[in-house]
Amino acid sequence: MGWWIPRLVVPDLRIERIEELTAPHLAALEVQALLVDVDCTLCRYQQEDIPAEKVQWIQRTLQGGWQVCLVSNGRAGRIARLAQQLHVPFVAGALKPFSFGCRRALRKLGLPASKAAMVGDQLFADVLAARWLGMKSVLVRPIHPEDEPWFTRMKRPLEGWVLKQLEKDNLRG
Repeated sequence: MGWWIPRLVVPDLRIERIEELTAPHLAALEVQALLVDVDCTLCRYQQEDIPAEKVQWIQRTLQGGWQVCLVSNGRAGRIARLAQQLHVPFVAGALKPFSFGCRRALRKLGLPASKAAMVGDQLFADVLAARWLGMKSVLVRPIHPEDEPWFTRMKRPLEGWVLKQLEKDNLRG
């Protein structure tokens, strides 16, 4: 890995869609819980409900014995409604890439950082927040990134460049 790509932004695993994250992946990560981003990971930016295939994935994950907590920079009212739909705890206003929200989620789940993974669509928010705490991280391809606010879209070219460098170095995750 080149010196220009700090380990703080290298995910442990990269997948196309969250539904590809299966029991064998979770066992290999050696985690008991997933902190899951909402916008562009579980649903489109600002969408008011979770698509059925994502709901089914959450249910399978919970039935498999893993805990799930939504961790979003989004507003509390909307994130609370989505969490209620999924029957999982949540942390809104997480301020990722800072680790405050992830710490709150870990306290809710009663787990240390070493037993959880952050699942999200952004290197410079989700992966970075996980790494600062010593958590594992899973990067998914964003769902409809064209819906995102300008400040998120502004980071995407740099994320794309970093991901290409990781692929060149065969550090795909």
